[in-house]
Amino acid sequence: MAYQLISFVLCPFVQRSVITLKEKQVPFEITYIDLQNLPDWFAAISPMGKVPVLRVDDGRVLFESAVINEYLDETNPPPLHPQDPWRRAHNRAWIEFGSNLIGRQYRLLVAPDEAAFNREKEGLLADLRYAEQQLGEGPFFNGSAFSLADTAYAPLLMRLEIIERRYPQGLLTQTPKTAAWCEALLARPAVRESVVADFEQRFADYFAGQGSFLGQYLA
Repeated sequence: MAYQLISFVLCPFVQRSVITLKEKQVPFEITYIDLQNLPDWFAAISPMGKVPVLRVDDGRVLFESAVINEYLDETNPPPLHPQDPWRRAHNRAWIEFGSNLIGRQYRLLVAPDEAAFNREKEGLLADLRYAEQQLGEGPFFNGSAFSLADTAYAPLLMRLEIIERRYPQGLLTQTPKTAAWCEALLARPAVRESVVADFEQRFADYFAGQGSFLGQYLA
């Protein structure tokens, strides 16, 4: 079965599915589109007008990264989700929380001034501390086993590591378990190879071009 992912080159949600596919060593193609100039064919397959979209070679289409990853996990063994029903549900809940964290991080990136940036920074730190309470000895969300929860948080933490290097705010030093989790994720080949080769520069240039407070420090 052949898969095609429809993506925007900087989209953290698409990256979740790329990591899953790479972890499972499943062949796929990726098609990048311009979200500011969407092709007509995209509207026909994405009812919410968002990426990622997964197109299967028989013409079927899925949208929403968590749904796509569940499908990929169920159809390409072995599973990345925990086998225990409660733990699996717990992971699903925290994957959803991770989606909200990505939204928080985006608001941090586009905050127009220092005051707005600081408000979003404090909110992001509070959310990171809340998520950190779920972490044990690591190195991953469920301990030694890499899971879909890790694919869900890896894009967030990759971007946070870039922000911390270019404009240090101590978000990772104040959440040491999250910092260790971030380090373990970024050392994993499927995570490192889930973005284009010049991702960091594209990321910095994009948000510098938004005229945001943080953008001036990323450039």
